[in-house]
Amino acid sequence: MQTVVGVLRGGPSREHEVSLKSGAAIIANLPEERYAVRDIYIDKEGVWHDRGRATTPDRVLRQIDVALLPLHGEYGEEGDVQRLLERFGVPYVGPDAYGAHLAMHKVIAKAHAREAGFLTPDFHFIERAEDSGRQASDIVRTLHQPVVVKPIGWGSSVGVSIAGGYAPVLAAVEQLFTEGASGVLVEEHIQGREATAGVVEGLRGEALYSLPVIEIIPPGDDFFSYDAKYSGRTREICPGNFTRVQSEELQRMAKVMHRALGQRHYSRSDFIVTPKGIYYLETNSAPAVGLTPESLLPKSLAAVGVSFPDFLAHLVNLALER
Repeated sequence: MQTVVGVLRGGPSREHEVSLKSGAAIIANLPEERYAVRDIYIDKEGVWHDRGRATTPDRVLRQIDVALLPLHGEYGEEGDVQRLLERFGVPYVGPDAYGAHLAMHKVIAKAHAREAGFLTPDFHFIERAEDSGRQASDIVRTLHQPVVVKPIGWGSSVGVSIAGGYAPVLAAVEQLFTEGASGVLVEEHIQGREATAGVVEGLRGEALYSLPVIEIIPPGDDFFSYDAKYSGRTREICPGNFTRVQSEELQRMAKVMHRALGQRHYSRSDFIVTPKGIYYLETNSAPAVGLTPESLLPKSLAAVGVSFPDFLAHLVNLALER
């Protein structure tokens, strides 16, 4: 008898389209002989759809055995959908609601990194729009310019910009609050080589298997922005051209942060490699990790001979074993 796998995709977030692509890649690669796939679409208003018709979560969740959650953005990464799945007793891939929140809240993640003894860019956290002017003044005085301005909880580099000087920084911060950000992180712009390292639980007999480190080279003077990620213009070298010591340290840090942030099944952490050391940026929980053809994790899996269908089957097994 086939296992019924619900693939939840879409959702009411700014990463709706990316989520659709990740979900489509999963649906196309789940082994048909083992799984019956249910494509569960969640529209931008949060309405669930099954087989092209609007439905309610309670109806569709009673008909699946396990859920995969390529739900990039707040809905899948903040813990909302995880709490819903737990209410109906549906096993799912990725962290529980608490772990999802820890990874998505960039300030909390940075605090855990510092507790682990890792370097991370200095930052200011602006929680309220009315504090933007005063905080922008502090930022210009205390951080080298330009700085990186990013929403506290969005992913895929949505809303991230680089700005320098009081007026541009203030404008960038105010724009994010206008667009609905629940808080804004402004941090040092660390110059170095971008790297990302993925980990997978239970792969090849290891409790936490390290995938090869990928070096990310954005086009021209761009950083790894949303456009750079999905336009195909970014060079991604796997394994990256790092020293053995650097690669091993990046893999170790990714493992430490996976555990420190309560992640499950798999995650991917981002870093900047500089002559002064390796700076931790953030950890992408399972719902945040892109699985589109342009995404990083599938590239690192392919580099060690793990096919995408085998990886997905492994994830389903992990979720069902919990």
